[in-house]
Amino acid sequence: MADNYLESRRDDYEKRKAEWLKRGKHFPKIKRKTQETDNSDK
Repeated sequence: MADNYLESRRDDYEKRKAEWLKRGKHFPKIKRKTQETDNSDK
């Protein structure tokens, strides 16, 4: 019973995710400076 529930939830999630990606509501990743680049001159 638990397996069927989890599988149906996973299917619903995958459908919602595909629709969300189609709409283009995802945002670009923000590139941040790491400590390695900040401390490279030391």
